[in-house]
Parts: sequence; structure tokens; C-alpha cells
Amino acid sequence: MASSENQTISDGFILVGFSYLNKLQILLFLLLLVTYLLTLMGNLLVSLLIKLNPSLHTPMYFLLVNLSVLEICCTTSVTPQLLVHLLVEEKTISFVGCAVQMFVFTTLGLTGSCLLAAMAYDRYVAICHPLHYTTIMSGRFCAKLAGASWTICIMVEIVQTTWIFSLSFCGPNRIQHYFCDIPPLLKMACTDTSRNEVVVFTLSIVFIMGPFLLIVLSYIRILSTILKLPSAEGRRKAFSTCSSHLTVVTLLYGTALITYLRPKSTSTQENDQLISLMYTVVTPVLNPIIYTLRNKEVHGAFRKTLEKSICSHN
Repeated sequence: MASSENQTISDGFILVGFSYLNKLQILLFLLLLVTYLLTLMGNLLVSLLIKLNPSLHTPMYFLLVNLSVLEICCTTSVTPQLLVHLLVEEKTISFVGCAVQMFVFTTLGLTGSCLLAAMAYDRYVAICHPLHYTTIMSGRFCAKLAGASWTICIMVEIVQTTWIFSLSFCGPNRIQHYFCDIPPLLKMACTDTSRNEVVVFTLSIVFIMGPFLLIVLSYIRILSTILKLPSAEGRRKAFSTCSSHLTVVTLLYGTALITYLRPKSTSTQENDQLISLMYTVVTPVLNPIIYTLRNKEVHGAFRKTLEKSICSHN
């Protein structure tokens, strides 16, 4: 019997998702479709503006482009499939497709944490060591910083994904989630997963809490430097350059802490999925808005680009 069940699961999984919503799935489909399109347009617009305007070719905006690309990939790894599953009865995903989805999503999650830490370091150098900023945050150094973040996280998740999907799965092939995430998959394994859980926990500490600690230390130094500035206007400008990044960090880590540190007794399928929507769907659409809403440089670049477009058309 176990062999038969294992074979069935090796052929694919059923993502239970939001089946419990019944007719409300159509409304959720419309909301998620609009959010997904806004995410694509917002992040593509930010990336295009930075590429077309030399004044934005700075380390901060280079890292922001990386973050925008990451957000597009992150939401695309989950949302299109979720949209389809909200409309069809057969909410299936192949074994290979599930592995690919988990690999892409977890890789992007780890990389995002590293990029946010790199952005915090950029703000630290800009505010605490302004005279040495161009020397320390050179184009080559930023490229190496971003490249290392992507490369290391990809390699780590190749190993982890291969290890998890080499486990024996048995029992019903129904994943109590709307995408292939690590915790629900480990629950379906019919072998001991204690070592896998230790590895997942260790990677979370190294690649999520590690960058978070670096961000906290950076902002302690930044805050100390800002409070020593003689003028109120100088302090206001220094704070404004950090506000967007701090907001995004709060959104990301706040959601992660709620997801992974709240008591298991309060965990339900509905609550877990709604919280997951925050970092798979909502955060990617908010990031470009947060980074551009009060950014005068981006506003100016958008105005110049629009004027050039109108002039060339005329």
C-alpha cells in the first residue's frame, strides 16, 4: 500500500489552496489578478526608469533594480498558478513542477534578505562615511555583492531542494497550501525529517536572521550618526533616505516573524495562507510604491523620461 501511495505522489500533488472559499474564489481571482499586473508594471517601471536615467546609476538604485527583478520573479513563481487554480477543479502540480516552484521561491526569499542587508550597508556607508562612499561602494563592489547574494543562495537551495525531494512521500498527495512550500511538504514525508528540519532552521538563522542582524547593526550606527548632525534639516534628509528601506524591511521581517514564530496552537490553514499572501503577493506590489512615493530623484527621472518621450513623439 505504501508503495502505491508513494508512486501516486511521485506523479504529482494536489494543492488544496483556497478551495474552502467556494464561490468567493472568483472574487479572490480578480483581486490577485489586478495585484499581479500592478506588481509587474510597478517593478518594470522602476527598473526601466533606473536604466534610462544616468543620474540613477548609483549603488542604491543598482541594488533596487536587483530587488525589483527579484520581486517580479517571486510573485511570478506563485501567482499565475494560483490564478489558474482558483478557476479550475483540478488543482494539480507535477512532482518536478513542485520541486522547481519550491526551489525558485526559497532561493528568492533568501536572496531578498541578503539584498536588503546590502542596501542597509549602502545607507550606512552613505550616512556614516560620506567622504569614502564612492570608493567603498564602487560599481564593481556592488556587482560582486549582488552576484554573491544570488549565487550563494541558488547553490544552497539546489542542495536543499534535491535533498527534500529525495525523501519518500506517502499518504494523501494533498498539500494544505496554495504553493509548494517546505513545511507542508515535510509533513507529507513518511521518513524521519528531523535532519531536514534542523537544516531549514539553520538556513533561516544564517540567511534570514543573519542579514536582519546586519540591518539592525547598520541602523544603530546610522541612528547614532544622524542624531549627532547639527541641523534639523540635515537629520530630516538623512532619515528620509532610509525610510523606504526600513518600511520594506519591516514588512518582510514582520510577516516572517508572524509566520514562523507564532505559537503552533494558533496556526490554521486559513491563517497560514492569508499570511503567506502578504509576502508572495502583497509585498511585491508595495515595494515599488514605497521606494518611489517620496523619492524626489525617481520623480524627477520619471518627469524627464516622460518629457523626452513626448518630445520625440512630436
